[in-house]
Amino acid sequence: MAKSGSEKNTKNKAKHTKLMNRKKNKAREEKEARKAKLKELVEKMKQKK
Repeated sequence: MAKSGSEKNTKNKAKHTKLMNRKKNKAREEKEARKAKLKELVEKMKQKK
């Protein structure tokens, strides 16, 4: 028989998913920013030569 009342764990799961997505997005953005900076530096060094 199904439980009556509020569902057990859905709020925590939703919150956790939200936080984990935020963490993953932050890491991805930092990685892309680092990559862009390196690319820019490489281009700058090629210009100097």
